[in-house]
Amino acid sequence: MKVRDLMSTEPLTVSPDTLLKEAARTMVRNKVSGLPVISDGAVVGIVTEGDFLRQEANRDQPYRFSLLDALFGEGPSDPPAAETVAEVMTEAVITTSPEVTIGEAARVMANKRLKRLPVVDEDGALIGIISRADVVNAFTKPDEIIEDEIREDIVRRLLFLDPEDVGVSVDDGVVMLDGEMENRTEAHLLEELTRRVEGVVRVDSQLTFLVDDQKVERQYPLNN
Repeated sequence: MKVRDLMSTEPLTVSPDTLLKEAARTMVRNKVSGLPVISDGAVVGIVTEGDFLRQEANRDQPYRFSLLDALFGEGPSDPPAAETVAEVMTEAVITTSPEVTIGEAARVMANKRLKRLPVVDEDGALIGIISRADVVNAFTKPDEIIEDEIREDIVRRLLFLDPEDVGVSVDDGVVMLDGEMENRTEAHLLEELTRRVEGVVRVDSQLTFLVDDQKVERQYPLNN
């Protein structure tokens, strides 16, 4: 299973000049812990709950002033209050690709202590976002629910096959497939669609096929 299979494809975003209060309202209203900051289609930062906490924590701290200010009689003044996202956002954003496996994305989030990862395409444009909750939810779906989805949604409704002709069993998210398909394309399609089912950790396939329809014999002309 890859990031593209679980990511949210319409993530909430803000721009660098979005007011902090507006960003905070968006996060609270939608119950998210962070928002990618977008400029000209590219991810230039991310604003999170931590940024707001640091901003609030600094309010009651005395403003630090330099030794020169003290020598020349310049006393401390209140720190300028941040008003826009650009003033508090984290600019060094860790992103991921839609082709990365869920396991790899989970390791990055765990090692870097991140709650969410913006997903970007080859040009660096934001195409989605994946969160810890997405990963957790994927791996907590009961095996019997996963098996039912494969049999009914994929085998019966998408591929129009008789579920009795395909062996499907699930153990801790690992799906075992067996049976004889009409052709190689059909078997490959069943495997790929199964991998995309939420909650599937791995697919172990013992599927066979009667016809290898992907093996095309090239015919070359005898004369040019």
